[in-house]
Amino acid sequence: MNRSKRLAAICTILFTCTLTIQAQTAPIRPRILGISHVGFFVSDLPRALVFWSVLLGYEVSTEDKNPDGSLTDVILKINNLQFVELLNLQPPAGSGRLGHIAFTVSSAKQMHRYLVSRRVQVITPVLKNVITGDLTLTIKDPDGNLVEFDEPQPDGLEARTVGKFLPATRISDSVYHLGFLVGNSEKSIKFYGDLLGFHEFWRGSSNGTQLSWIDMQVPDGKDYVEFMLYRDLPPPDKRGGQEHISLLVPDVAKSITTLEARPTFQTYGKPLTQHTGVNGKRQVNLFDPDGTRVELMESETANGKPVPPSTAPPPN
Repeated sequence: MNRSKRLAAICTILFTCTLTIQAQTAPIRPRILGISHVGFFVSDLPRALVFWSVLLGYEVSTEDKNPDGSLTDVILKINNLQFVELLNLQPPAGSGRLGHIAFTVSSAKQMHRYLVSRRVQVITPVLKNVITGDLTLTIKDPDGNLVEFDEPQPDGLEARTVGKFLPATRISDSVYHLGFLVGNSEKSIKFYGDLLGFHEFWRGSSNGTQLSWIDMQVPDGKDYVEFMLYRDLPPPDKRGGQEHISLLVPDVAKSITTLEARPTFQTYGKPLTQHTGVNGKRQVNLFDPDGTRVELMESETANGKPVPPSTAPPPN
């Protein structure tokens, strides 16, 4: 072998070794275990608490106050691992009532290293959340939604309140999924799928000609997010139907009966109508005072048969 060929062979070996080392040392994504919580902006906290606490039956586990004693936000436990955060603040200009979505991860610091290695801009680095005590970091998805990754801590709210603030009045004890607006399905699939490891398991269409929803399950759990696709972005005050939380119930009809029997239902002022969704599952929709939708849904289809995914094209 002549000198030039030997040099070329050596360079090839060195290059291959470098790639191997880089592959071995590149940060890996930590486990994303499920939905931690969702934050909604509310314009009138006392009215919102009547809806969430009195009608839906959830109990406030903690609250945060301004120096003057006014509440900035409250946390209502769904179960020991999931909660809803009501933000007593005006949303940013041009935004709807969805403040943020949050997922539980096995390591916040590892997630930070992973995201930086993938050149993702981190909005806030790993910090100890002053309210929950979790280690938290925040990024934005392609549509500008704030996405938190939370690692529960031994001295955090979750550990301190295990088994507490879980009254029998809760209309549901599990967050099923979170829905939010998505303008470009391809970009969001790359973000949640390729980057974060979510996997798609169903698509639905409300009219059969244009795709309406894409469901993506967390990589290391059962919870999922629902892309609410659109052609034209709704105005901020009309997004509450799409930016929603879905709560799992065993029997929608019984849930409706329970809610209608509560005295607060008389002031709720909206009918509760059970229907079967495009996904074949029984459900009913409620709306908080700001129009944010709370969907109660059963886990199985009404006829016990799976509904095939839609093949309709996305709107954008």
